[in-house]
Amino acid sequence: MTSPNLGACFGQAVKQLREQKNWSQERLAAESDLNRTYVGEIERGRVVPSLVTLQKLAHALGLASSALVAHSEQLQHKPVGHTAPLMAIAG
Repeated sequence: MTSPNLGACFGQAVKQLREQKNWSQERLAAESDLNRTYVGEIERGRVVPSLVTLQKLAHALGLASSALVAHSEQLQHKPVGHTAPLMAIAG
């Protein structure tokens, strides 16, 4: 098994942290001034957010951007079977 890519792990991290707050994707989107569909794409690992989007998500979740990336990296080092491929880099 290989480690999943950082983009997919970033999405997993966002989803985990959102669920810890008992927030819907709609709530996170509103709190971070993003589109709900885009938040879903991030969570599924289909897009890699820009640094500005990273900052918006981290702020909405009450974290430093570096803490959100660190959480993503921790997930990256846990072996899993399959991750979704990245389709685009968006901002």
